[in-house]
Amino acid sequence: MAQRKGLGKGLDALIPGGKTASVSSGSSSGVQQAPVESIKRNPRQPRLKFNDDELNELAASIKEHGVIQPLIVLPNGDSTFTLIAGERRLQASIRAGLRTVPVIPRQANNQELLELALIENVQRADLNPMEEAEAYRHLADDFGLSHEMIAKRVGKSRVAVTNTIRLMNLADGVKQALVDGKITEGHARALLMLSTQKAQTSALQTIINLSLSVRQAEELMRKLTGQKPIKAKKPFRNANVTDVEKRLQKSLGTKVALKHGKKGGTVTIYYYSDEELDALLDKLT
Repeated sequence: MAQRKGLGKGLDALIPGGKTASVSSGSSSGVQQAPVESIKRNPRQPRLKFNDDELNELAASIKEHGVIQPLIVLPNGDSTFTLIAGERRLQASIRAGLRTVPVIPRQANNQELLELALIENVQRADLNPMEEAEAYRHLADDFGLSHEMIAKRVGKSRVAVTNTIRLMNLADGVKQALVDGKITEGHARALLMLSTQKAQTSALQTIINLSLSVRQAEELMRKLTGQKPIKAKKPFRNANVTDVEKRLQKSLGTKVALKHGKKGGTVTIYYYSDEELDALLDKLT
């Protein structure tokens, strides 16, 4: 997978000066083995749901090949560690029956714990929209980062970050429907056009019951908020093109569609039975 813009330096780019915690004397590369039970979950981990089948597949791979990419951990000073990045690998390693896993100790503060975990998941597209929105909100509210600063850290546009954070304003039922995959992020953003959570919840049921597309949902929201529907613009057609179509239709006795461009075009001739096709062949050949 190609790395996203802004993430080219990897996870270490967010740790000032690449601060490495002291490791055992036999680890010249900075990698050491740590007991799985000594590694505690990152309290700032934004991801809450893990796919069971994917974890089993990763566990099978780890049984066969071992843990190829070390976990990044924060030493707690009491022979335990706090996980910074690599939660899927840790869980899969436990399922695979490993007693120890390779780790790289690093120093990180609370903000970096969240940023590193967030970036790892965003790189893999592992977070659902609500997990991502919650993580962005923490960076904005708890650490005072602007939407522009968050965007630079995760390699997304400022508009994308802002739109994702806005999902926090949805009704609880809508948030759950989004997490469960009953609606898409596009449907959720359309529902944000409604000012009350009660209205959002009611409109959500309509979207699900009628299996509305995102465009249809947006049109429904415009009606519910009293906005005029957006009329699709009719494409401009040259009068000469229309005239040629009529002449061809009259000559061939069937529907003809002409698409004319600067460097040629196409003529589509329609027929509706084998007999009509035979008649067209007679006229054309």
